[in-house]
Amino acid sequence: MKYNVLLFLIILMSCKGQNTKTSNQHQYTNALINESSPYLLQHAHNPVDWHAWNEATLKKAKTENKLMLISVGYSSCHWCHVMEHESFEDSLVAQVMNNNFINIKVDREERPDVDQVYMNALQLMKGSGGWPLNMIALPDGRPIWGETYLPKDQWIDVLKNISNLYKEEPEKLIQQAENVQNGINSISIVEVNNDAPTFEKEFIADAISKWSKTFDYKFGGTDREPKFMMPSNYQFLLRYAHQNNDDELLKFVNLTLTKMAFGGVYDHVGGGFSRYSTDGRWHVPHFEKMLYDNAQLVSLYSDAYLLTKNELYREVVEETLSFVEDEMTTPEGAFYASFDADSNNNEDELEEGAFYVWQKEELKTLLKDDFDLFSEYYNINNYGLWEKGNYVLIRKDNDGTIIKKHNISATQLKEKKQQWKAILNQARNKRPKPRMDDKGLTSWNGLMLKGYVDAYRVFQNENYLEVAIENANFIVSKVLRQDGGLNHTYKEGESKINGYLEDYATVIEAFIALYEVTLNDEWLTKANNLANYTFKHFYDEKSNMFFYTSDEDVALVTRNIVYHDNVIPASNSIMAKDLFKLNHYFDNKIFEKTAMTMLNNVKPEMSQYPTAFSNWFDLMLNYTNPFYEVAIAGTKAKEKVSELNQYYIPNKLIAGSTTENDMPLLQNRYNPGETFIYVCVNRACKLPVSEVDKAINLLEK
Repeated sequence: MKYNVLLFLIILMSCKGQNTKTSNQHQYTNALINESSPYLLQHAHNPVDWHAWNEATLKKAKTENKLMLISVGYSSCHWCHVMEHESFEDSLVAQVMNNNFINIKVDREERPDVDQVYMNALQLMKGSGGWPLNMIALPDGRPIWGETYLPKDQWIDVLKNISNLYKEEPEKLIQQAENVQNGINSISIVEVNNDAPTFEKEFIADAISKWSKTFDYKFGGTDREPKFMMPSNYQFLLRYAHQNNDDELLKFVNLTLTKMAFGGVYDHVGGGFSRYSTDGRWHVPHFEKMLYDNAQLVSLYSDAYLLTKNELYREVVEETLSFVEDEMTTPEGAFYASFDADSNNNEDELEEGAFYVWQKEELKTLLKDDFDLFSEYYNINNYGLWEKGNYVLIRKDNDGTIIKKHNISATQLKEKKQQWKAILNQARNKRPKPRMDDKGLTSWNGLMLKGYVDAYRVFQNENYLEVAIENANFIVSKVLRQDGGLNHTYKEGESKINGYLEDYATVIEAFIALYEVTLNDEWLTKANNLANYTFKHFYDEKSNMFFYTSDEDVALVTRNIVYHDNVIPASNSIMAKDLFKLNHYFDNKIFEKTAMTMLNNVKPEMSQYPTAFSNWFDLMLNYTNPFYEVAIAGTKAKEKVSELNQYYIPNKLIAGSTTENDMPLLQNRYNPGETFIYVCVNRACKLPVSEVDKAINLLEK
């Protein structure tokens, strides 16, 4: 039921360090001036009595018995900025808000737990969600009304009507809150599947057949607008196509990756991807760049290169990591969160995409005699035109087509592209840059760490490994606490906010990946310790799943279990894959049983909406196809690992050591005179071989 419809019918019927100012004879106290989140600080000078989400604020709402107005967004959100400018900077709007509500600003990246609770409520009310997420709740936090962006006049009308209703007929809002509460409680429930775990190839094949009806076979991705890149979807489909010799599916995945790399959603000048495309051909994005997108896309394009040897994919990885290293990496080896979609234009006004778009005359001046070739390559024509005479660079043709048409060599074209990018980069860097969200998020750092590890695994660039190890050491030294837990955020030397399941799951996954390329047991041990910590503080014995929040956190309206994969895979699906691998390394039967039970619990929903379970499907492939344990023992183990990693083998894990090692997979296998490779399935091993090509033959069989 869309509860907002009901409520609208009801409405129609019826100082320390604080920024304190006066507006329209109202004394307001904006407490956000004390916060470190760039998003909250953006609102620190609004004439609104903003408070951060904390115990003191929640207590204030209960004590004063006032409705809470909870506004959730993030620093690079374009429509969040629009609503701030139209409403939150307006003194008349602020007067209505301040007189009737306890106003709370939430950075969804800092407090994803709060965001999830109220986003679930919004989706129940409207059938859809987004940011800014504006929610009105009773003094106890139970939601009663929600909406995304609203123009100023509508916003004022809603606030006045709801506040009047609360004064005159509060029982109607209390009933609404109970209805919504029941709804969000039901979302948080994971039904235990008591059927015996059975995972079959036909189940996956049927789901992909259903899924394929939504494919866009012209531009790739899903046949809809807007288009999100959804990296975990294509990681799974890439793997499935390879393992099942499905050439048509592989062709579709490559079409998608190519069109994304050709599109304006990819920054052809500076590298890196924007968050999503507003159109069906990946052309015009909302221009914000998020760390989590770029991290996962680096992993995806690295694996795709390994399978296809498509040089476009190498170029994407190299340029994206160059962008991350130059623009999103701190001196301590951490990664910043995001860049804004908006930046100042020539009139010194914030405008979406101003940093990234080009006018034709400007390009002619910069590129001179090369303009004609450049304009054909990047479509400075009707195909690449956006609005207001601005062009967003987009490709239609591959390099081979351009080379043949213009009778130039591949080397010449490559040199020209490098020259073009250098010229445009130099010109673009003179423009005001988009605002950056300079906090570090542990979960997103875990994703980027794995991105660097995957790029090193494929391309053997030592710099990638150095960056990965530096980031891993940052996580251990700055956000890993003495009690074995992780904090969620880091900025300017301060690590804070108790970590969420997503932080643990992504860091565990990254540490396992780092172990597999370095063979340094330290990373595997730390991954195992973090997994044990999650069992102690996040595990739900009733469902055999993991809560998103720790048992040490202050309770919210509900305690969520997040299991639907999205742009970032669900924390539970990542965790299940972590446990699957850690069981193989440490022979931990609890991990083994839990991973299988988690997958079995979500199985009944998987075939209904496959795109929301792609990471779970990837785990299921570990059960429907052979999953190999590759144990390498001997003085040349690292060299063998590097050689082995030049093959795309997604259904394997690697254990290795250059010395004696008592890990179950390596015990009694070290020989100082020889390096042996053991190919095993469920700890049953073939005879050892010493050459990688022979090991590959065993894996292919």
